[in-house]
Amino acid sequence: MADRTGIDRTAPIATVPLVRRFRGQLQLQLMTLPGLLFLAIFAYLPMISLIIAFQDFKILQGYFGSQFVGLKHFAWALTDPEFYPAFRNTALLSLYGLVIGFPVPIMLALLINEIPHTGFRRVVQTTSYLPHFISYVVTAALFILLLDRRGIVNDVLLAVGLIDEPVLLWTKPEYWRLLATLVNVWKGMGWSAILYLAAIAGIDEQLYEAAIIDGAGRLRRAWRITLPNMTGIIAVLLILNMGGLVRASLDTSYLLGNLFTRETSYVLEYYTLEMGLELGRYSFATAIGLMQSLLAMILVVITNWLSGRLTGRSLF
Repeated sequence: MADRTGIDRTAPIATVPLVRRFRGQLQLQLMTLPGLLFLAIFAYLPMISLIIAFQDFKILQGYFGSQFVGLKHFAWALTDPEFYPAFRNTALLSLYGLVIGFPVPIMLALLINEIPHTGFRRVVQTTSYLPHFISYVVTAALFILLLDRRGIVNDVLLAVGLIDEPVLLWTKPEYWRLLATLVNVWKGMGWSAILYLAAIAGIDEQLYEAAIIDGAGRLRRAWRITLPNMTGIIAVLLILNMGGLVRASLDTSYLLGNLFTRETSYVLEYYTLEMGLELGRYSFATAIGLMQSLLAMILVVITNWLSGRLTGRSLF
């Protein structure tokens, strides 16, 4: 039976013409317009500037007056001795974040879900994602002070006798990746856990009731019911995070790194910043950014294909 929009709600959706479906959902479609405009203006329109990666770009000459040089800047990047250390540091820092930072929000969501008192659960959840709203400048300053030679961490270690003299942790290149990763985990784990808590909220309560009747404890219910029902969102986020293996946080490198830790904290984003804004090599910096984007896309496509083959879940 057709409604006032002319769509037969009893007919299979595939048999309804696309134009008629769009007209029937016109109000809902218009609600997506601001988001589409935002993407078009701030995500897709700036991609026109990628053309300068293939030019010797001069600001006064513009896009059309600058000389095309093909892949010259890409070749320069692959022969620059500073490129490979920056790329290695980027990959290692991102790998640390994936191995350490990816499971933590999952475990946090599981723990929050097991808190029996609703009020206390809300307090814990709110407290856990508050660091997400703190500026990274403030976060970096906080942890630099905490781990300073006169900071509370050194005071505690001295008090319990684990060290004999203060340790300058932020000047140790071998510790920098782990410390920076822990800072990022602290800042983002609560916010990331919201997605997993939303997935948990959609699990049928009858599954838990049946498990309780069968004698399953909290740990068994979390392992057999909660976690398997989160595999969909876990797979999606893992696929998206794989694209970040060739990107690291400029904030992390710039604010937590220093001359002592440059050998481990100097990442591609910092390298691009120096090449583009400090040295004025705009085409070179754009070429590096384009290479990162292409590698990220390849990683996402490969991970998506593997996820579809192994788990049956994929983005596309």
